[in-house]
Amino acid sequence: MPEAIAYISRDTDGVLWKKALEAALGPIDFRTLDNLGDKAGIEVVLAWKPPAGLIASFPNVKLIVSLGMGVDHLLADDKLPEGVPIVRIMDDGLVGQMSEYALYWALRHHRDIDKYAASQRAKQWKVEDFVDTLHRRIGILGLGTIGQDTAKKFAALGFPTAGWSRTKKSLPGIETFHGPDGLARVLAQSDILVNVLPLTRDTKGLLDAKLFAALPRGAYLINMARGGHVVDEALLAALDSGHLSGAALDVFNQEPLPQEHRYWTHPKVQVTPHVAGATNPRTASPGVIENIRNVRAGKPLINTVDPKSGY
Repeated sequence: MPEAIAYISRDTDGVLWKKALEAALGPIDFRTLDNLGDKAGIEVVLAWKPPAGLIASFPNVKLIVSLGMGVDHLLADDKLPEGVPIVRIMDDGLVGQMSEYALYWALRHHRDIDKYAASQRAKQWKVEDFVDTLHRRIGILGLGTIGQDTAKKFAALGFPTAGWSRTKKSLPGIETFHGPDGLARVLAQSDILVNVLPLTRDTKGLLDAKLFAALPRGAYLINMARGGHVVDEALLAALDSGHLSGAALDVFNQEPLPQEHRYWTHPKVQVTPHVAGATNPRTASPGVIENIRNVRAGKPLINTVDPKSGY
């Protein structure tokens, strides 16, 4: 019977994952991308951006685990074996990191910190006009686990907070919208727009010229979801025209971001290298361990993904 667990990622060597899994499951046959051995023995795959077609070469794989809360990096492979369940991690630590990222950039923009930093460099004592928190409206695109946590934290700070999702959702203290009409309404009232949508066929390129034009003049964008949501030329045009006042970007259409890209040097853009939220095996492993036990026992899985919807 195949029992090996394959760790498919170039970002880390998997040592922490092996330690976390063995603490719960006992000694395991843990293989990495550079040492897969007999592929017929692989039962479970833990993957982040696996090479196209690789997972399909494991004839007895029973479970595919995304090492991120998103699964677009897996579904981009059109050769994934049919019928093999895909699950994603649920990581409270990562969720907290993501909401921290959004709060940091929003507060930095809200309190004009960059303007004060420029005044300090110029040795100028200059007070900026203050926008009251009650008048700084926050819009959240995507009301999954991360979006809900982020929205609740903004609301707790006193910001009028609205969220949009594909289907109807209800959150205490959060104004919620859904569907195409709801998107237009949330955009119209978003002084700061935070994107945490999953990347699917329907959301790819959603942040385009039409969407940016629907935001209030002077709006600020925080994208910590996927680079594929953004039409780069449209965002740069909206920044150059002054319609958008700035953008904090953690994800990009091409990663690493090419050195010649305008985002690096644009005065209104803040760039971080896909660090808004990092998977922590300590906090992410319990659900993975439960799913490994469930698949071996023939029990229902948790955190399953619908490949058709993309989440």
